[in-house]
Amino acid sequence: MKHSICSLMVVAALGSVSTSALADNTWQDSAKDAWIDGKAETTLLLNGNLDSFDINTDVSNGKVTLTGKVESEVDKALAAELIANLDGVESVENELTVLNNDTISDSDIMQTLKDTKVETVVKTRLLLESEVRGTDIEVEVDEGKVTLTGEVKTQAAKDLAGAIAKGATDVTKVVNELKILQS
Repeated sequence: MKHSICSLMVVAALGSVSTSALADNTWQDSAKDAWIDGKAETTLLLNGNLDSFDINTDVSNGKVTLTGKVESEVDKALAAELIANLDGVESVENELTVLNNDTISDSDIMQTLKDTKVETVVKTRLLLESEVRGTDIEVEVDEGKVTLTGEVKTQAAKDLAGAIAKGATDVTKVVNELKILQS
């Protein structure tokens, strides 16, 4: 009888521990999904080519589902590409509705995607760099050629912005037209 009571107590204890561990994992998974969702929303917001207010992101176990509407097939592909490259994203389910179904060649779509990805990466890196005021710098990309315009405080900041742009993947050339503010 004593063994039966002990066995029941052990089973009850193990059950509560495993339920507690399961709750912890659920909490951690939910926090990870919320973190991914925040990164996805921010990435879409920082991209000047997409209207992030028309795109919804839902995340479950690292799978991001995109819903809403975009202007073109390029925008649809771009949104998925940007989200797929985020840390923690396992997969992307692209359910975006395209409003304008003009046919565009695959090579044009790929080049536009590359240019937009480069633009987003460079803008984000400039915004995160404390030595450069990224909000004062415009970034344009055309067939891999990055053009920087705007104003910076020093020659060092101008050089740093150029180096950041040059370091991004798929950049073929950097045209640094940044002006140095006169003190």
